[in-house]
Amino acid sequence: MNFLDEIILDNSIRSLLWVFGTILVVSICRRWLSRSIASLLYIPIQNKWKSVEKKEFTGLIIKPLGWFLTVLTSVLVLDNLFFPSAWQFSIYNFTFETVIHKIGICSVIIFLIWVVLSFIDFIALVLEINAKLTIDKRDDQIIVFFRDFFKVIVYIIGILLILKAGFNINIGSILTGLSIIGAALALAAKESIENLIASFIIFFDKPFFTGDMVKVNSVLGTIEHIGLRSTRIRTIEQTLITVPNKQMVDGVVDNWNLRTARRGEMKIELDNTNSTIQIENFVANIKSFLEKKQPEINNYTVFITDFNKTNLTITVEYFTKPFSMETFLTLKQEFNIYIKTLIETDRLKMATAGHDITIVNSDSGNGNPSINSKII
Repeated sequence: MNFLDEIILDNSIRSLLWVFGTILVVSICRRWLSRSIASLLYIPIQNKWKSVEKKEFTGLIIKPLGWFLTVLTSVLVLDNLFFPSAWQFSIYNFTFETVIHKIGICSVIIFLIWVVLSFIDFIALVLEINAKLTIDKRDDQIIVFFRDFFKVIVYIIGILLILKAGFNINIGSILTGLSIIGAALALAAKESIENLIASFIIFFDKPFFTGDMVKVNSVLGTIEHIGLRSTRIRTIEQTLITVPNKQMVDGVVDNWNLRTARRGEMKIELDNTNSTIQIENFVANIKSFLEKKQPEINNYTVFITDFNKTNLTITVEYFTKPFSMETFLTLKQEFNIYIKTLIETDRLKMATAGHDITIVNSDSGNGNPSINSKII
């Protein structure tokens, strides 16, 4: 017992063993403690969102919660010790005891912010799971936006708390100064603020959503992410383009996913030597094919749109459902092959690129006219 009562650094060995033993036990049992607390927190969450698995929740919460418990416990138990008189010295007019105390408080705040950010990620994950069950894509887009937005707010609050608790800075004076500085920064960062405002316009006006294929400023691609400052687009060349949100709002955006139909067109030029019956049968067969393709093809027209002394032109225009590009091209290919097969079966002659010109020369030297043919 006398050994435990000996004093080291102004504290008994008993006190030191109790404090560091507590920290050691919490450190060893950190994962178990955090898992147990996470399991208790999961009970009301399960009652609210039954589709959320416990593994997903604990996977996000265990690590930050475990470190927060360890740091919080360490700060609380160390506060029960007497600060050693041998360590009483100043650093830039701050005593070492004050510095250690502020570091402890700031550490607690930092790990608490980590826990809060993990909860935000979890709530966003839950909302994303529920949003995927609906057809409307607006939910997915809004969730990602507000997740990032609230994270920024938490970061700001954390910085202000650290300044207040760690450096004894008056937050009120900071906010007052920020209002003045903010006006100057607003002028300097005009484009960034415009992009931020544009991001809110995008989320409330909803001209496009994540996953939509759009064409903006001659860039064609799929929306991958809509952030607070810019929108990322994956082009058809698989490159990633970052477009400021202001341009997405001010520019002309062609949203291919909002099309009510896809349009296909074909111009078939036939030679005039084909008989009228052949042409009529050809047009009738095209109409019959398109008629059989309903409801994939919503509407179609087949007309002879041009006729001259050498050829005639048949224009086919059809509108399909708003299929994916791959499905549309497959249907278009089937139609093209059918047209080629039909031309071969009916032995129709296609219009040639040139014309036959016959030149008769009556003065050939031997009294007989000569004939030269040329195709141009």
